[in-house]
Amino acid sequence: MRVHDLKKKSGTRFKTNYQQALGIQTYGEDNLYPQTFRNIVAASSTASECADRFADFIEGNGFREITFSEYTVNRKGETADDIHSLVCRDMADFNGVALHVNYNIYGEIVELHHIPFENCRMVEPDDNGYVSKIAVHPDWTGQKTRKGRAIQVKKENIDYIDVFNPLKSVVLSQIEAAGGIEYYKGQVLWVSMAGKDTYPTGKGDRVVTEMSTDEGLANVKYRNVRNNFFPGSIIFTKRGSNITYDNEGNEVKVQDDDDSFTDTLLQLQGDTNCGKIMEVTLENEEEKPEVVPLNSQNYDKEFTVTDSSVVERIYSAYGQEPWYCIRVGKVGFSGDILEDAFEYYNSIVSKQQRLIERIFDRIFRYWYEVANPTNDFSVQPLKYVRNAGVSNNNI
Repeated sequence: MRVHDLKKKSGTRFKTNYQQALGIQTYGEDNLYPQTFRNIVAASSTASECADRFADFIEGNGFREITFSEYTVNRKGETADDIHSLVCRDMADFNGVALHVNYNIYGEIVELHHIPFENCRMVEPDDNGYVSKIAVHPDWTGQKTRKGRAIQVKKENIDYIDVFNPLKSVVLSQIEAAGGIEYYKGQVLWVSMAGKDTYPTGKGDRVVTEMSTDEGLANVKYRNVRNNFFPGSIIFTKRGSNITYDNEGNEVKVQDDDDSFTDTLLQLQGDTNCGKIMEVTLENEEEKPEVVPLNSQNYDKEFTVTDSSVVERIYSAYGQEPWYCIRVGKVGFSGDILEDAFEYYNSIVSKQQRLIERIFDRIFRYWYEVANPTNDFSVQPLKYVRNAGVSNNNI
């Protein structure tokens, strides 16, 4: 089939619109792509595991330069290593990073803060295609509260902060335009692996359908075990009629409002009630007690192929085939295999690590003092460590 024909069936991962009321470019049709994507990942046990491993390898063992890793970068007492850890998590989830810097009156950077990437939106570009500000809101879903009240998504609750441009002349002019250093909001360094001024898709975006399927399969397994019927059999027995007489001596059948049958059904569901016997009382005295065996449907077998294919595709999307092969038993579990897996995956995350190194270098070359004399912002990669004489699986 031709590419032209397929384009009608294949759409973009998300659309970006301009929201005039807030002056921003939306991140997805509902402006909640990163929030929705993170929830999808969190709901899938397989995706969460892969995303965590991806973030761990990007972070490695932290900066090689120990002195710099312990350097305090803001008034909250956070260190460079603290900021690096948060940045690596955003990079693993969204392929993007957002950092906020504050300046002194001399136009020098004096503080560095992490901004959750999902809290940032770009404003509309000007006539020259330049995006001058980043809009930051604590929660674009409008559900987060302060002092018991929801922080609504309104202009008055959004900070519009200048994009990163550390040239002293630019910073000083921005401080003056803000009315002084006390009113100046600083700058935001917003970086996307999708390209300049382009919202990125998450690392696992290509398998969001599989992630959602993984969550659904977990729900099926849960309900199969917790809510399925597991009685060994049902016994039908007789029940005598409850007959009374009115004032004229006529027979009156009393309406039976007994809910014990419904209560019994509830007691037969789930793993803790497996193998119980159910008794049913019949109204007809002529009926004999009858034992009816029950064969409940086990849904696990119906999804075996789906389950394995979903897990494999999620691992593949994160480039973690070695761990998948170990998991399903395609290769043995040994120190040599794990050592090779670590070396392989360090090469997978090297692109993200190099980008983060460049980001920190861009900021600290304009820092008010020498924070890292060696200018080495590289990261120590994770290595599989084996203790001599003892089989050990420490990282």
